[in-house]
Amino acid sequence: MNPLNSPLEIGVRALVLLAETHPEPLDLSQLVLLDHVVLHSAEFDGPPSLHPDLPARAGELGVKRSVLEQALLVLIRAGLAGVEDRSDGLMYTATDRGPVFVDVLEAPYVESLRERAEWAVQHYLPTADARVATREILNRASADGAWTENSRA
Repeated sequence: MNPLNSPLEIGVRALVLLAETHPEPLDLSQLVLLDHVVLHSAEFDGPPSLHPDLPARAGELGVKRSVLEQALLVLIRAGLAGVEDRSDGLMYTATDRGPVFVDVLEAPYVESLRERAEWAVQHYLPTADARVATREILNRASADGAWTENSRA
């Protein structure tokens, strides 16, 4: 199994995002969008991107949603995240243990991830409708020629 973009890696990124917004919850669309913004932050006038700017990077959005759902289940089973059924849909939040777990992670990648998560939550989340922003990312990729028939597979 490839650890890159696996439920484990995406779960760590999701937990960092949930810890940053704790105790406020995020829905799945917000998590997908914020994860993309964190990884490709330079594209959004933020700090240097964590992942390289690959031509089909917008295609990550479609695949990420299902893997993120798996990752959230792992976090919930571990007691690091929870899910609430609200009138506007399912919302995910870090439990009180979630931010504590993130605090003990010492890898340089995690520190870079935390810095970008803080930036994304402060500068991007308050002004973004996740569904509209996701469509804009896909439209921009299509206009730039980065989104092709082959990258949709």
